[in-house]
Amino acid sequence: MRHLTTRYHIDTPEDFITANQQTMLTRLATRAIVVRENQILMLYTQRYHDYSLPGGGVDAGEDIEQGLIRELQEETGAQDIRNINAFGLYEEYRPWLRDGHTSVNMLSYCFTCDIDNQLAETQFEAHEINNGMMPVWIDIDEAIEHNLETIANSSKKGLSIERETFLLKLIKQELLSQS
Repeated sequence: MRHLTTRYHIDTPEDFITANQQTMLTRLATRAIVVRENQILMLYTQRYHDYSLPGGGVDAGEDIEQGLIRELQEETGAQDIRNINAFGLYEEYRPWLRDGHTSVNMLSYCFTCDIDNQLAETQFEAHEINNGMMPVWIDIDEAIEHNLETIANSSKKGLSIERETFLLKLIKQELLSQS
């Protein structure tokens, strides 16, 4: 899969990562890209006031495409997920202060895919419900503009918004500029 970029969070610069390899966790994740014309399937998160691609951590023993399908079904109710194709790998280093770790090397494997028009019920985890997550179809330009405004003006923004906005811009440039 092609490498899209490597990003370092301000609190985990490259020299910090190099010096703290023994306390860094590597986490595999997936991101689903589902587009129809200029609309994209996103998750709106009320707590962070942002839009993100459906996806999340790959479970132990699960391959990356299985993780993609599971996360997409759980978070959006997507059905008949098909035509799964690699888009690219987004690598990031950021703080991760859990279970003795100081940072995480998050490897987000992004895939395009198609789904049925009708979404079923979501199966959100408790923290996703508490964060006010909901699947939405949104114009990609609106999602980009919204996230840029949140980056510029919100103290609530989460750690993933830069990743999501980078991916949205790349999706628009590579997948939607031909339409």
